[in-house]
Amino acid sequence: MEITEVRVSVRNEERLKAYVTVTFDNCFVVRHVRVVKTEKGLLVSMPSRKLPDGTHKDIAHPISQEFRKKLEDKILAAYEEELKKSSGVV
Repeated sequence: MEITEVRVSVRNEERLKAYVTVTFDNCFVVRHVRVVKTEKGLLVSMPSRKLPDGTHKDIAHPISQEFRKKLEDKILAAYEEELKKSSGVV
Protein backbone atom coordinates (compact mmCIF):
# COMPACT_ATOMS: atom_id res chain seq x y z
CA MET A 1 0.00 0.00 0.00
CA GLU A 2 1.41 3.33 -1.06
CA ILE A 3 0.71 6.74 0.42
CA THR A 4 -0.11 8.70 -2.74
CA GLU A 5 -1.11 12.06 -1.26
CA VAL A 6 -0.85 13.92 2.03
CA ARG A 7 -2.82 17.18 2.36
CA VAL A 8 -2.13 19.37 5.37
CA SER A 9 -4.34 22.11 6.78
CA VAL A 10 -2.22 24.04 9.30
CA ARG A 11 -3.91 25.31 12.47
CA ASN A 12 -2.54 27.95 14.79
CA GLU A 13 -3.74 26.52 18.09
CA GLU A 14 -1.81 25.76 21.25
CA ARG A 15 -1.85 21.97 20.87
CA LEU A 16 -3.52 21.23 17.52
CA LYS A 17 -1.05 22.10 14.76
CA ALA A 18 -2.73 20.59 11.69
CA TYR A 19 -5.47 18.43 10.25
CA VAL A 20 -4.24 15.96 7.64
CA THR A 21 -5.94 13.97 4.89
CA VAL A 22 -4.03 10.93 3.60
CA THR A 23 -4.78 9.14 0.32
CA PHE A 24 -3.67 5.53 -0.21
CA ASP A 25 -3.15 4.00 -3.68
CA ASN A 26 -5.15 6.88 -5.25
CA CYS A 27 -8.33 5.11 -4.09
CA PHE A 28 -8.80 5.30 -0.30
CA VAL A 29 -8.84 8.43 1.89
CA VAL A 30 -8.46 8.86 5.65
CA ARG A 31 -9.45 12.30 6.97
CA HIS A 32 -9.09 13.98 10.36
CA VAL A 33 -5.61 12.74 11.16
CA ARG A 34 -4.15 15.37 13.50
CA VAL A 35 -0.68 16.73 14.18
CA VAL A 36 -0.59 17.59 17.88
CA LYS A 37 2.12 19.33 19.93
CA THR A 38 2.99 17.49 23.14
CA GLU A 39 5.66 17.90 25.79
CA LYS A 40 7.78 15.37 23.87
CA GLY A 41 7.33 17.03 20.45
CA LEU A 42 4.93 16.51 17.56
CA LEU A 43 2.59 13.54 17.58
CA VAL A 44 0.45 12.11 14.77
CA SER A 45 -2.99 11.27 16.13
CA MET A 46 -5.28 8.97 14.15
CA PRO A 47 -8.97 9.84 13.66
CA SER A 48 -11.04 8.76 16.64
CA ARG A 49 -14.45 9.02 18.21
CA LYS A 50 -15.45 9.67 21.78
CA LEU A 51 -17.11 6.77 23.58
CA PRO A 52 -19.91 7.14 26.15
CA ASP A 53 -17.41 6.55 29.00
CA GLY A 54 -15.35 9.58 27.86
CA THR A 55 -12.48 7.62 26.33
CA HIS A 56 -11.51 7.82 22.66
CA LYS A 57 -11.17 4.92 20.21
CA ASP A 58 -9.29 5.12 16.91
CA ILE A 59 -11.49 4.80 13.84
CA ALA A 60 -8.57 3.98 11.54
CA HIS A 61 -4.99 3.16 12.45
CA PRO A 62 -1.91 1.32 11.16
CA ILE A 63 -1.57 -2.29 12.24
CA SER A 64 2.22 -2.64 12.06
CA GLN A 65 4.87 -0.45 13.67
CA GLU A 66 6.73 -0.34 10.35
CA PHE A 67 3.76 1.16 8.49
CA ARG A 68 2.95 3.48 11.41
CA LYS A 69 6.49 4.90 11.22
CA LYS A 70 6.25 5.29 7.43
CA LEU A 71 2.90 7.08 7.76
CA GLU A 72 4.08 9.35 10.60
CA ASP A 73 7.27 10.25 8.71
CA LYS A 74 5.30 11.20 5.56
CA ILE A 75 2.75 13.23 7.53
CA LEU A 76 5.35 15.13 9.56
CA ALA A 77 7.43 15.83 6.44
CA ALA A 78 4.33 17.20 4.67
CA TYR A 79 3.51 19.29 7.74
CA GLU A 80 7.03 20.78 7.83
CA GLU A 81 6.84 21.49 4.09
CA GLU A 82 3.49 23.24 4.50
CA LEU A 83 4.95 25.36 7.32
CA LYS A 84 7.80 26.41 5.01
CA LYS A 85 5.33 27.36 2.26
CA SER A 86 3.13 29.39 4.57
CA SER A 87 6.09 31.29 6.06
CA GLY A 88 7.48 32.11 2.62
CA VAL A 89 10.69 30.11 3.09
CA VAL A 90 11.88 28.44 -0.13
